[in-house]
Amino acid sequence: MIIGIDIGSTITKAVSVETGSDGKAGADGKAGAAGKNGVVIWKIKTKAIDAVTSATGAFGKMIMENGIQMTDIERIMITGAGASKINNDLFGIPTEKVDEIQAVGIGGMFLAGKENIIITNIGTGTAVIDARRDSISHLGGSGVGGGTIQGLAKKLLPTTDFNGIMKLAEKGNLSQVDLLLEDIMETDISFLNRKATASNFGKMLDSGGSEDIALGIINMVYQVIGMLSVFAAKIRKTDRVIVTGNGSDNAIGKRTLREITSMYQVQFEYPEDAAYTTAIGAALSFKRP
Repeated sequence: MIIGIDIGSTITKAVSVETGSDGKAGADGKAGAAGKNGVVIWKIKTKAIDAVTSATGAFGKMIMENGIQMTDIERIMITGAGASKINNDLFGIPTEKVDEIQAVGIGGMFLAGKENIIITNIGTGTAVIDARRDSISHLGGSGVGGGTIQGLAKKLLPTTDFNGIMKLAEKGNLSQVDLLLEDIMETDISFLNRKATASNFGKMLDSGGSEDIALGIINMVYQVIGMLSVFAAKIRKTDRVIVTGNGSDNAIGKRTLREITSMYQVQFEYPEDAAYTTAIGAALSFKRP
């Protein structure tokens, strides 16, 4: 069994992957595990505190809740922002570090069941990755991501709780905060209709409330992420982008990305267990040819 731990700046995720006698990923059919492509995976998620506490806490929760025996664990593979802070084996088990971009690429290809893909990994910030059978490269990214939503909410909204932000946004009206093309144009421009955004927060009416601001923040973040993804897809001559990371399951963000799809004909796909992509990729990188 291989344990993969993604030590993020806000959330730490751990997964366990069963391995066969050859050391490669395999399955033993344990009840309660989530399986894909013959790989059995247990999953756990915890709030990040510091790197060591996060890693050991996630590991402990993993083995306790799933009845895993320490003797069953062959290797611990760690990745993420906090991995650099851990320089020793955890609990006496051989522990290796995995480059985060490589982990996202490996995990994304596995969950998507595809190779030669563009992956947009949305966490505290956002990374765009070109993942291929023989190479995984970081195309770029942005500091705009989930951290941006919570950081702006701290100053602009009555809550920083993510569920609270989402509840506010569900009742929001973008026309209260965003300058739309219809505000400055009487006709469509190029392939953009008059409801398209001309400037995020470029209107900000006095009548705009917390709900409108919450929606404006999420919409702005996902428009930036969506356009970065579109540029990457166009450069690599594909019309598909795999979305992973914690931000892959944001209902309002998905709606914004659907609007981008309608304009640019680039489809966004959300594999199951996308939030655990990096941890899964770290575990699967063990003995990867």
